Amino acid sequence: MRVVSSFVHVWIDQDLCTGDGLCVDHCPDVFVQLEDGIAYVAEESRPLNDPGSGGSLAWVPLKHHQLVVESAEMCPGECIFIEMKESAVA
Repeated sequence: MRVVSSFVHVWIDQDLCTGDGLCVDHCPDVFVQLEDGIAYVAEESRPLNDPGSGGSLAWVPLKHHQLVVESAEMCPGECIFIEMKESAVA
């Protein structure tokens, strides 16, 4: 039996972020806006604010997958990037 599961991760390019906060309004469990007015991703309510590093790549819970995709589509700065990975177990 082969089981395939998908993992979704998201990150924000802060250099492209316009600070509109639409992502935060749409999915506050995954996106946060800090004092600098820029959006960041969060895991378990903890902002991952290390721009440009792997430490800024947040795992997205299944219940938020669609909201994250919608947030990326509506983002005026086009700064939200989604990475999907599949893992297979034989």
